[in-house]
Amino acid sequence: MQKTIEGPIMVRGKGTGFLKHPDHEEDVVIEREALGFAFDGDLVEVTLKKKQAGKRQEGIVNHVIKPAHRELIGNVVEDTVDGKKVLQVKLDNSRLHIKPILPNATPNDIGMKVVVEIESWKTPTLPPLAKIVETLGHAGDHETEMQAIIRSGGFSKAFPESVQEAAHKLYENKEQIFADALKDPKRRDFRGVTTMTIDPHDAKDFDDALSIQTLENGNTEVGIHIADVSHYVREGEPLDQEARERGTSVYLVDRVIPMLPEVLSNDLCSLRPNEDRLAFSAVFELDDDARVVDAWYGQTIIHSDKRFSYEEAQQVLDTQSGEFLDELNQMMKLGRILRRKRYANGAIAFEQPEVKFELDERGAPIRAFTKVRTETMMMIEDFMLLANREVATFINKLAKSKNQELAFVYRIHDVPNPDKIEELATFVHALGHEFETKKGYVKATAINELLKEVEGKPEENLIKTASIRSMAKAVYSTKNIGHFGLAFKYYTHFTSPIRRYPDLMAHRMLRRHLDGSAIGQKEAAKFEQISVKSSEREMEAVSAERDSIKFKQVEYLMNHIGEEFEGVITGVTDWGIYVQEKNTLADGMVRLSSIKSDYFEHEASKYRIKGKKTGKVYRLGDEVRVKLLRADKDERQLDFELLTSKK
Repeated sequence: MQKTIEGPIMVRGKGTGFLKHPDHEEDVVIEREALGFAFDGDLVEVTLKKKQAGKRQEGIVNHVIKPAHRELIGNVVEDTVDGKKVLQVKLDNSRLHIKPILPNATPNDIGMKVVVEIESWKTPTLPPLAKIVETLGHAGDHETEMQAIIRSGGFSKAFPESVQEAAHKLYENKEQIFADALKDPKRRDFRGVTTMTIDPHDAKDFDDALSIQTLENGNTEVGIHIADVSHYVREGEPLDQEARERGTSVYLVDRVIPMLPEVLSNDLCSLRPNEDRLAFSAVFELDDDARVVDAWYGQTIIHSDKRFSYEEAQQVLDTQSGEFLDELNQMMKLGRILRRKRYANGAIAFEQPEVKFELDERGAPIRAFTKVRTETMMMIEDFMLLANREVATFINKLAKSKNQELAFVYRIHDVPNPDKIEELATFVHALGHEFETKKGYVKATAINELLKEVEGKPEENLIKTASIRSMAKAVYSTKNIGHFGLAFKYYTHFTSPIRRYPDLMAHRMLRRHLDGSAIGQKEAAKFEQISVKSSEREMEAVSAERDSIKFKQVEYLMNHIGEEFEGVITGVTDWGIYVQEKNTLADGMVRLSSIKSDYFEHEASKYRIKGKKTGKVYRLGDEVRVKLLRADKDERQLDFELLTSKK
């Protein structure tokens, strides 16, 4: 009897499927004709074919157990199928290998972005029949494309009526809710302690605030105060169910799709300046070497004295003049020590440049620029990391003191896969850099040494990206294995409950452990399911954010066709080289056939192309000058002409 396996299928290229399975070292390959009715992401049952010597294990999809796509999104186009002109939908998701036919569409639909559902699909080798369920607008228009990205990720800005009503009811009763909170003897009052928020200049929701004061013994007390969302959003109620389903806020280039209604995220829960607010706090007594001498965790009342942007706080520090100078100086001093210790312990410095856009009133990009990373931004991260680490460590210490397991939600990051580390080592060596590994195992300090070595060099971002791709993905789980990338044995997400559901879970679970309220096995299993779902939603949000950036990169460059740019080679293939333009960080293709000076061949093992006549070499990481030939918004593609190497 032939063996069957189950799992989510990945479909790549022109329709080849791959299925990961623990019984097989390599992915099981499913050729296009064996895909059946399966799409990328579907949970499928696959029958394994007889293994051929020297070939990878192949399989055939029997049936789809659980489809990943209820609706499909794309542009209506006219095409020819079996010699007949038909209207089809060219899907936005390039991993969906079909173009459904739209029998009921009209010529007026051509060029529109539509949402479709499949009605009939009788033969896997022929396109299915589909119907338009919603027209989003003209393909290529800003709002249409943003709505398509939101919709394809399964997100929605609109909240159900029951959720909106619940949020407004909380707002109407805010004075009574606050008065009741003041009566709680466990809630500490920090309104007399100097407190501030430091955030991006355009932030509307303030998750976190810092308080600081010098104690009589000369140590510094730093309070990391986080919006007390759990006091307002109660488990199992409509607001909580909707937040759990969303999992996270989504940050597109021009908007935020919030996890919570704005009356909560931007007002009631937000730690706005000059207003009393409820918080859940981690308060640390730190000595001069930023060691935690003492800690307290619990719910508080705070009053933020000042709302700084990162730039404003940096200006005070740079000029050594302005409001709260002494407090900022002390926070920066402690933050630098925390940062230095973290890297000394093996935390990996993975920070990469981030592109931002200035948009006009129609949403069109008129300027692209790289986000400046101020030291005040790093300082805030230092204290958030401290809180996240110490809260998770506290739970572990509490469990040991009680000699029992305590359910909690952790942010975990597994050690890298040895095969991927060896691939990274081969890649790095080909670019001329040292990278020490032992049979696929690597110390975090070795990765940091590599990143320091390439700092400021053209290939810096390339090697950072390759290093990140060699890592496991950080996820949420109730089963702690530590965080490799941060070099923390215990770590959680506690500091952003306005925009991340696992942080809200962490607050609730911490409160219960502080109160001695037991969390049983059945409830712990539920928290694990929510953690898995939250990890999935996070990945979907990241994908939507990247899609919105990619669309704006191409749209911005459409107005610069024919212009010359500086770039770095980020990919080498049989058909061309990929070049990342330095200002927008957009990737485009230089086709080998377009390089007229010579006939170039791909030398895959050396990550380069080489001219047959001249011996001229272009390799990964090389700086080049290119001219933009084409920018296609629909395909999200750029075509470059190679001008010169900068060597």
